[in-house]
Amino acid sequence: MVETKKKKKPLPLVVIFGRTNVGKSTLFNCLIEKRQALVSDMEETTRDSNLGEISWSGRKFTLVDTGGMVDLKHLSNKTKTTDEVGVQVQKQAFKYLKQADLVLFLLDNKSGLMPQDKELALIIKKNVDSKKIILTVNKVDAPKDRLRISEFYKLSFGEPSLVSAANGSGTGDLLDLIAKKLRFKKIKSDKDKKYLNKELPLPVADNLIKVCIIGKPNVGKSSLFNSLLGYERVIVSPTPHTTREPQHTRITYEDRPLLLIDTAGISHKGAKTYGLEKFSIGKSLSTLAKSDIALLIMDINQELTHQDARLVQEIVDRNKSFIFIANKWDLVPERDTKKYTNYLYGKMPFARYAPVQFISAKTGEKVKKIFDLILQIDQQKNITLSDSTLAHFLSRIVKTHRPTRGKGVRHPRIRDFTQISVNPPRFEIRIGPQEDLHFSYIRFIENRLRETYGFLGTPLTVQIAKNKTTHGLHQE
Repeated sequence: MVETKKKKKPLPLVVIFGRTNVGKSTLFNCLIEKRQALVSDMEETTRDSNLGEISWSGRKFTLVDTGGMVDLKHLSNKTKTTDEVGVQVQKQAFKYLKQADLVLFLLDNKSGLMPQDKELALIIKKNVDSKKIILTVNKVDAPKDRLRISEFYKLSFGEPSLVSAANGSGTGDLLDLIAKKLRFKKIKSDKDKKYLNKELPLPVADNLIKVCIIGKPNVGKSSLFNSLLGYERVIVSPTPHTTREPQHTRITYEDRPLLLIDTAGISHKGAKTYGLEKFSIGKSLSTLAKSDIALLIMDINQELTHQDARLVQEIVDRNKSFIFIANKWDLVPERDTKKYTNYLYGKMPFARYAPVQFISAKTGEKVKKIFDLILQIDQQKNITLSDSTLAHFLSRIVKTHRPTRGKGVRHPRIRDFTQISVNPPRFEIRIGPQEDLHFSYIRFIENRLRETYGFLGTPLTVQIAKNKTTHGLHQE
């Protein structure tokens, strides 16, 4: 019996297709992580279609950057083949279009819908199943750029995916959408897993505030990212990285350098094994661990879910300062902030220290207040209280409420109360070796600390020490 070699199944093919100068090469480089790609040299001069393999959420597919379509008559099979480079480039692009498992029909938001775009749309509809098409609008770099996107609905390809290939915003959601539409081949090799888990170093500055944007898909994360970059008082200096890694954008607000980090949306896929999707959530949480402040975005029109609580718990477990961002506030009929705040805290009482900011990333409403909250939280998580200040504070609260005994028979007496670290703030209470302080009294101290000194949006830890040995740890 003769054994036959099993043919390797090709990866799904995703093709970027569109006219010239819409940013195809820029988007291609962003998605495949070519950090030193010379985009200016590739635009308008791309000859052979560029191919790159992408790993996303533990899956693989092949991405193709095709040459720009200039003269559509060359797409006709009746056109005589010549040696003209431009003709061969466009014929090759058309060939990939017909072979594609998925087509990213790329348009330019700056120039708007052009006659050639409409002609290409007709060609795509004749040769590609409509379910395989993702209408992708590039150069949506700021909230004001969204004012023109309505005209692209005329092409009848459904909801457009909005991206900025230049700074990477929106590309994480685009890859999420690709993953949803395609059937992927799972990554099996350890080499691939190692490659997916590698991290890029974050830029470092003496007073840099690293702000991580995190949330589930379709809550307006990319919209917020763009909206945060759209104010005149903000000096934007984009630093694009790959979409598989978080997108880092350096800005300055009120003379403070900020690093906005936009992460991929977190989905429920893979929840049976990991609780959260293995690779994308892993990268998001890894970025969270390296950040100073997190912006947790929620769709205020939707009921809170177990996944929302899980995300909050991930933030709390990492001792990170954060802000609840209640997005799509413009869609709420009865805008009662107190009602919604109480609902949120009622579901997640362990995170009551985090402020809630109601916004509309789409319209820009109240988005500017996020910057002010970031600066305020950064200041408060670095508050340092002297021993004399804490001694006075302790003397005052003990008169109001005496220390409560936990286990044992001896009534506890607090010998010392000091702050041992900042960012996040940590405090230590020292009591006698045979004494025990009830956990409710530790909570009482934490609440009085917040009432007196603030610590807005910041986790607070008070630990108990006996004879220079820490026996208990309580964290809020």
